[in-house]
Amino acid sequence: MNFASDNAGPALPQVMEAMIAANTGHAPSYGAEALMDALRDRLRALFEAPQASIYLVATGTAANALALATLSEPWQTVFCTPLAHIHTDECNAPEFFTGGAKLSLVGTGDKMTPEDLTRAIAAWPAGDVHNPQHGPLALTQATERGRVYSCAEIAALCDVARAHGLPTYMDGARLANAVAALGCTPAEMTWKAGVDAVSFGGTKNGCLGVEAVIFFSPENAWEFELRRKRSAHLFSKHRYLSAQMLGYLADGTWREAAQTANTRAARLAQGLRDVPGAEIVHPREVNMIFARLPRATHQRLRAAGAAYALYEGPLDTGPADEPLMARFVCDWSVSEDEIDRFLDLAKG
Repeated sequence: MNFASDNAGPALPQVMEAMIAANTGHAPSYGAEALMDALRDRLRALFEAPQASIYLVATGTAANALALATLSEPWQTVFCTPLAHIHTDECNAPEFFTGGAKLSLVGTGDKMTPEDLTRAIAAWPAGDVHNPQHGPLALTQATERGRVYSCAEIAALCDVARAHGLPTYMDGARLANAVAALGCTPAEMTWKAGVDAVSFGGTKNGCLGVEAVIFFSPENAWEFELRRKRSAHLFSKHRYLSAQMLGYLADGTWREAAQTANTRAARLAQGLRDVPGAEIVHPREVNMIFARLPRATHQRLRAAGAAYALYEGPLDTGPADEPLMARFVCDWSVSEDEIDRFLDLAKG
C-alpha cells in the first residue's frame, strides 16, 4: 500500500522494453543517435509544433532550472506561486542556474490568477535600476496540490505575461496527468494557450528518469544546449534517455498511464470520504489527494505498512481524534485491490 509518491513507482513495461531494445551495439553519443531524431519527430507531432526545439535531461530540477536560465537574465525575477516546485523543492537550483535571478511569489497558494500576476509585476516598476527586472512567468501543471489550470486559465495568465513582454514557462512534471484530467491535447494546454517553453515529464509517470524540455521558438535552442552541457546535464549515452521517452510515447502509453493514475486516485478519494473523521482538503483533480484523517487512523494505517506523506504531527503523541493532513499519490501501478485494502484499514 504505497501512496508515498509517483516517483516511488516502477517503470512502465513499455519503457523497459524500449531500453532493452536500445541496448544493442554501438550508437552515436550526446543526442546524435537515430533514436533522438525519431523522438524529436514524435514530440513535434504530439505537440503539433514542427519547429519546436526538443532536449532531454534526466531530472525535473534540471529541466526547470535550465529552461528558466535560458528564458531569463541574472538581474530579472521569475514569477511563480509560493507552492511552486521551483520555490519549495529545488534547493535554489533556479536561482543558481540563472546566475542569481530571484523568484517573486504570486498569490497565496498553488495557483495564481491574472489579477495576482498583474499585482506582482506592478510591485517591481519596470526600468527602475534598483529593482529586479521583469522575467518569465512560471506555471506548474499540475500544481503541487494536485490541481490543474484550465486551458482558458493558462491563456489568461499568458496574456498578462505577454502584455508585459514576458515569456511563459510551464513546469510539466505531471503534465500528462493534467492533459488526461482536462481531456485536451498537449498543444491546447501549451503553445496554443501562449506558453513559450514546457517540460514534458516522464519520470513521475512511469519512466526511469527522463524529462523533455520543449521550446516552441527555436531562438532559445543554442543557449539551452550550451547551458545543458556546461551544467553537466548532457548525457554521453544519450540513447537511453531517448529510448525511455520513445517507449513512453508509444501507442499513447503516456496518456494511458496518467489516466490510470488519475482514476486510481479518484477511487481512493471517493473511499476516503467514507472514512470516519476524514476531510478532503483540496479537490482531487489528478493523481494526488490531500486529506486529514484522525491520528488513530494514521497510526492504524502506518502499523499495517501503508506508505504516504504525513504533513502534520507528531504521529505517536496527541489526541486520537485529532485530524492530521497527509498526501496520497497514485502512480500507474497502484491496483484497485491495494486501494480497497487501504480503505478497509482506514475505516477500521
